[in-house]
Amino acid sequence: MGIELDHAFIGCRPGAPEAEALLAQGFVEGSPNVHPGQGTANRRFFFGNFKLELIWVEDEAEARSERTARTRLWERCSRSHDAANPFGILFRSDGTPEPPPFATWPYHPAYLPAGLAIEFAEGTSLEEPELIYLPFVRGQRPSAEPTAHRLPLHRVRSLVAGVAARARLSPAALAVEQTGLVTYAPTSASQLTVVFEGTDRPHVDLRPALPLILCGAP
Repeated sequence: MGIELDHAFIGCRPGAPEAEALLAQGFVEGSPNVHPGQGTANRRFFFGNFKLELIWVEDEAEARSERTARTRLWERCSRSHDAANPFGILFRSDGTPEPPPFATWPYHPAYLPAGLAIEFAEGTSLEEPELIYLPFVRGQRPSAEPTAHRLPLHRVRSLVAGVAARARLSPAALAVEQTGLVTYAPTSASQLTVVFEGTDRPHVDLRPALPLILCGAP
């Protein structure tokens, strides 16, 4: 297939107070991170093969700079665009030499070593999640971050992205849907459902604090 899920981000308010909704449900927070030159910072929650990144804009000038503006992190995190979907879905290589199933453009953030780029999908709209490929990440990475949460949610199987109009999905979104990793469903408001492997079927709905649902596989 060429790709597998790596993580997802949710655009949040400064400091991501929305994380308290996850903490209240017994999820253990991992280490935070900052993105020098990009103008963003995050709080993170880790699982066996995936992580959730609650990201916000710390420096508007950097986030809207010539280098960063095309990523649309400002629009997705600042709520400056009424129709902006706050999510990004990031993929890594599954270890095969196949490219991602969508055309990309390279983003060279200041915090990456020279020669490395984050590949953003071409042609996605602000009404749907950003699709991003990390070509320098191959397979699941060992991590010392905490993954022992109160609920038995460990390994992610797939995502369901709620969008306002399936009829307006980009070719990149339709190509990703063919992989089975992400499904798009019509919803009245943007939301993301993270589907975990396993026979237990906990269901955690964090709305309205976060437009996020975590659940076991059906």
